[in-house]
Amino acid sequence: MARRRKPSRSQLVLRWAGLAVLVAIVVAYVQPLRAYRDAKADVEVRRAEVRQLELEGQALAARLEVARTDAFAEREARKLGLVRPGERLFIVTGLPDRPGLR
Repeated sequence: MARRRKPSRSQLVLRWAGLAVLVAIVVAYVQPLRAYRDAKADVEVRRAEVRQLELEGQALAARLEVARTDAFAEREARKLGLVRPGERLFIVTGLPDRPGLR
């Protein structure tokens, strides 16, 4: 069996320096990797918010289309007690408030 030579002092220092550099590189990559992971999660949250807001926007656009009709304007005016010229307003009291009578 061949005997191993004991590494010299300069070789040991070089090995430790190499190890220190490797550890420094690994430590330097930890923060950017965490930031990337956090940013990726934040993007997913924002995309979900955008999807929700788009759905709400579509619902509001549909309501706006309905509100632009003459029938809607007349119905809302009658709820406020307004009448057309020549019509008379009659207010009936004493009836129980039951759904389906309107």
